[in-house]
Amino acid sequence: MAKLFILYNLKDDVNEEDFGKWVNEFKGPLISGLSAVKDYTLTKVGGAVKAEGGPPGPVESPYRFVGIVDVTSFEDYAKDQETPAYKEEFMPKFMQWVKSVLILRAEEIFG
Repeated sequence: MAKLFILYNLKDDVNEEDFGKWVNEFKGPLISGLSAVKDYTLTKVGGAVKAEGGPPGPVESPYRFVGIVDVTSFEDYAKDQETPAYKEEFMPKFMQWVKSVLILRAEEIFG
């Protein structure tokens, strides 16, 4: 199964409560309703560990939020991204909230 991991941070002046309300009222339903989306979850990072040549130890996460999107295919999701709802309603507003974003495209190999 194709998955997207969307890691991001909010802009410094963004209120997380306001963002959470927008996610629950608009972003979550819109993303979940896209034709290519099988499942969508948004998580808030609470901690991280890292290892470099030794046992893992705590570090600060470079990202505060992680969206996990299970899609039918990357090609199908790209088509959804071309819809007016995504391009004109969702993306401009999302970018008003977000300071930095990294999107990882992954193929499930076990599960």
